[in-house]
Amino acid sequence: MTDALSASGAPDETVLGARTGPLLEVVDATLGGAFERLRGRQGVDEVAAIVSNLSDYGLLWVVIALAKARRRGPRRTRALSALAAAGVLSFGVNKLLKTATDRGRPATPRPPGTIGLPVRPPSTSSFPSGHTLAAFSASTLLAENKTEAAAYVGLAAAVGVSRVHLGDHHPSDVVGGALIGTLIGLVARSALRRR
Repeated sequence: MTDALSASGAPDETVLGARTGPLLEVVDATLGGAFERLRGRQGVDEVAAIVSNLSDYGLLWVVIALAKARRRGPRRTRALSALAAAGVLSFGVNKLLKTATDRGRPATPRPPGTIGLPVRPPSTSSFPSGHTLAAFSASTLLAENKTEAAAYVGLAAAVGVSRVHLGDHHPSDVVGGALIGTLIGLVARSALRRR
């Protein structure tokens, strides 16, 4: 389940300094195992790689914000403020949580030989999924109506699924990233509206 082992040789799953416990390990193994049927299928693996790469460093959200900001006026200001808030807050919170948790990555290898695109390998703690946290933060901040909210949350969910499919995160890392990112987005959205 994880690369990290305790002194006893058992998986050392910690989140926020506490052991995750057997229930979370079972949930992660069950949900993560559901992806096994799809891993190794070139089309699915390539889509996961593309989605993951598009969300790397917030690229997808930068493109959306710039498209919204193409004309001068209040919409441009809202889009650029939302992008800046999402970028700064998600980076800071993600870095803080990854340092605090130091959770091991899943032992699931990337699908072999089916991904022609390079995907940046993760190098930090597994919890939370930074891609997912940033995606949900940006999607919450950038959406200006229900249609956009549904589309952006769908894109953010696809980011989270891609991270589990590629074996870079436990499912609970993605769920945590989604919840934290949404909370960041809602708080920042409220603060930006008061300006």
